[in-house]
Amino acid sequence: MKILHTGDWHIGKLVHGIHMTEDQKYILKQLVELIDQEKPDVLIIAGDIYDRSVPPIEAVDLLDEVLSDIVMKHKTKIIAIAGNHDSPDRVGFGNKLLRDNGLYISGNLTEEIEPICIEDEFGGVNFYPIPFVEPAIVRELYNDESIKNHDMAMKAILSRVNEGLESNSRNICVAHAFVMGTVMLETSESERPLSIGGSEYVNVDYFEKFNYVALGHLHRPQKVMYDHIRYSGSLLKYSFSETTQNKSITLISMDSEGNISVDLRELSPIRDMRIIKGKLENLTDKDIYSTTNTDDYIMATITDRDELIDPIGVLRGIYPNILRLEKEQLDREAGENTTSASGDFAKKDPVDLFSEFYENVSGEEFGTEKRVEIASIFDRLIQKERIS
Repeated sequence: MKILHTGDWHIGKLVHGIHMTEDQKYILKQLVELIDQEKPDVLIIAGDIYDRSVPPIEAVDLLDEVLSDIVMKHKTKIIAIAGNHDSPDRVGFGNKLLRDNGLYISGNLTEEIEPICIEDEFGGVNFYPIPFVEPAIVRELYNDESIKNHDMAMKAILSRVNEGLESNSRNICVAHAFVMGTVMLETSESERPLSIGGSEYVNVDYFEKFNYVALGHLHRPQKVMYDHIRYSGSLLKYSFSETTQNKSITLISMDSEGNISVDLRELSPIRDMRIIKGKLENLTDKDIYSTTNTDDYIMATITDRDELIDPIGVLRGIYPNILRLEKEQLDREAGENTTSASGDFAKKDPVDLFSEFYENVSGEEFGTEKRVEIASIFDRLIQKERIS
């Protein structure tokens, strides 16, 4: 069986106020072209189909156009799940009707996860879709008060699924979660935290019985300890923390015994996302910028020591899609604080940031009891944002 594993489409995404719909349409056309070339049996979308729970009409139209093309014209079955950016009710609407045409979308978690069986020349392959779900919902669904975080929730879900797995069958899991092994994975600024303070992590060992695990949530293509447990990554770069990432589509080939081979098919965006750095006169030197695509999305770091007149305006005359401008701080001012607020704070855990702020202001230690309380407050705020 041939499978295309994708995830984190984020249709309707805004990056620094710029709508990415045109870029997404361009990259999804490449996906359809790859489907036409490879003729896969199944396309997987491992969550975060949309970027927000109520997507703009342009996003809905684009998704409808692409999915209809893949299912109706190319006759490729699609298995998709809701991610933490999606509204499970909206994503899962009409699922029973769509299944007859080969479009399987799982929005809400059900108490018993029924596998989707797709046939190939060797028999059936069972796909187990596990949409993103908050631990509180799993706790209520299973009537289990011991479920407190994402790890416990996924363990409870997969313990039920694993009971029904047959050792002589081929089984694939599709999930949207932060799965961790012994090696720290690469994350991106554009990934919305699932929770605060480390309670979002899920143990990779729960997935050991599957022949392949198609994950969504992290935006860099990468494996989690094993070749058969993988993140496909996002189709596009959605933050400047992703500039060094090569975006791709994961092509999985599975034989009659369930053994897999992995091939990454690189994507070429209409506009790349890049960071440029140097003095303003160098960044505006035609001999330098003429060798690059000046329509790319740009973050510029200016290293000039002197004050400049309208540097963003000057740069925008060359790079029309410049999204961010920073001036490098070469010398630390006298008395300047050395907290994370002066560093790359966007990548840091909010609880760690608050802890540093508290200790610098009060001169007192930010103890465990305070950390737990602040983490709980952040969790409630994130949950409120998702609901709204």
